[in-house]
Amino acid sequence: MRSTKSLADLDIERLALFLEDVYGKYNRKDLIHPDPLEFLYDYSRLEDREIVGLIASSLAYGRVAQILKSVSSVLAVMGSSPFDFVVAGDRSVWMRCFSGFRHRFSGSDDMVDLLCGVKRAIDLYGSLDRTMERALKETDSVFQGYGRFAEWLVGKEKKNSLLPFPGRGSACKRLMLYFRWMVRRDEVDPGGWSSLSPSDLVVPLDTHMHKISRVLGFTSRKNGDFRTAVEVTEAFGLIDPGDPVKYDFALTRFGIRDDMELKVLFEEAKPKVGGIVG
Repeated sequence: MRSTKSLADLDIERLALFLEDVYGKYNRKDLIHPDPLEFLYDYSRLEDREIVGLIASSLAYGRVAQILKSVSSVLAVMGSSPFDFVVAGDRSVWMRCFSGFRHRFSGSDDMVDLLCGVKRAIDLYGSLDRTMERALKETDSVFQGYGRFAEWLVGKEKKNSLLPFPGRGSACKRLMLYFRWMVRRDEVDPGGWSSLSPSDLVVPLDTHMHKISRVLGFTSRKNGDFRTAVEVTEAFGLIDPGDPVKYDFALTRFGIRDDMELKVLFEEAKPKVGGIVG
């Protein structure tokens, strides 16, 4: 693996050909499972889907089998319309509904606090999409808008294991994943939001994407923090500035699916990007 001196060192043309090939092969709906994204396809209404997406992405840490089980358990309680469930409910109702909920570090208090924040946002602005739109209007950058959005949902001071704050240094992979689902629209990502554009997105940086990005020469940083996520996004932006997160789903199939090993991706990459991989 080589160290990255600067993004200018990258062979953009060869990388673009490789990434487009990966996107064409693996950005397919039939490759979604096992991925919490699959739950969004059960809901046709955007107001339901944006709540389902927030729940599913917030629980997207740990073993994938447990993630799917936890998301299923929450959505089963919410019934056919998570939007109606949230609008009609309150803390006392939800504390009873989720009294035994636990997903790794996250318990019922985290889930109920998040739902209370979602309800407040909907009561004030009508939807989570419009909540983000308002957050962007009240801040000076998209990054600050991300922070304001999270702040409105779970509060500025109280820590919630389901929704980390970008301003605290974390890569905020789960929140960036949520934005990808809600903003991008292709065969895999359902989209629907209008408050953000694909060019506003940051790569949802997890262990797999961090490793892939280092091998491709997009970063030499060892810490998978928000600074690294931005650096990786900038590298992808050299290939597609209007949609830098385009390749995220296809590349991360190699870290999620048992039938797609990461070493296979690296073997595919070697003859196509030359000295960048090695």
